[in-house]
Amino acid sequence: MERRLSDRKGDGMNIIEVDSLTKMYRVHQKSAGLRGSIHGLFKRKYVTVEAVNGISFQVEAGERVGLIGRNGAGKTTTMKMLSGLLYPDSGKAQVMGYTPWEGKRGYLAQIALLMGQKGQLLWDIQAYDSFKLNKEIYFLKEEQFQKTLKELAEILEVEHLLHIPVRNLSLGERMKMEIIAAMLHAPQILFLDEPTIGLDITTQKSLRRFLLEQNRKRGTTMLLTSHYMGDIVSLCSRIILIEQGSILFDGGIEEIRSIDEDQPIEDIIEKMCMREK
Repeated sequence: MERRLSDRKGDGMNIIEVDSLTKMYRVHQKSAGLRGSIHGLFKRKYVTVEAVNGISFQVEAGERVGLIGRNGAGKTTTMKMLSGLLYPDSGKAQVMGYTPWEGKRGYLAQIALLMGQKGQLLWDIQAYDSFKLNKEIYFLKEEQFQKTLKELAEILEVEHLLHIPVRNLSLGERMKMEIIAAMLHAPQILFLDEPTIGLDITTQKSLRRFLLEQNRKRGTTMLLTSHYMGDIVSLCSRIILIEQGSILFDGGIEEIRSIDEDQPIEDIIEKMCMREK
């Protein structure tokens, strides 16, 4: 199976440009057993793990791109660097003309990060109050806020849940509220990290339809990580396969299908990853 590197170049305007981005972690390595634990208190051994290894790619405005790969491949680390949560060790990235990790207000006002395992809503108050807080953070006018909230709540069918404490909502209902919180300020770029994790099939399909509609209506650029191929196939027009911090493949889903039309996409991807071990 031929290995393909990230040399893709489109004809549109790049909204994300990544050049040789690298991130390493210094990890404590402990010996097994009680003796190893005690020894580690006085003399620690560290190893350096290269989570992202000099990756480069571009994303055009309005694209829906999936970052896929096995656990520990570097997907979420890449997402966190591009959303400004992590500093890289080397390399460059420009997103809408901003350097993400500088944390400038103009940049943060135009993006949203939605993580399926980490919510931004306050647990003990109603979702509506968290939305009001976001309204102040993003300097939204009251009329604009109410109009957008009404539209999003109707599409996601959660109008009757806005004034219920978040802790009393189901997982699927909470995730819909998280999406509303992320979309209230109409971000140009939406970073999605496992957005449908743990959700039932019906809710997954509902969220996918919503995200596709937002992309169609608003031209929202989406960068998505997910282990559910249903998310990738339904939402992404292009995928970037990452393994051990490096890009193995960058192209359309149909290009992967064409490698072996008799096998499921996930099996083809697994074989591509195994060849790099």
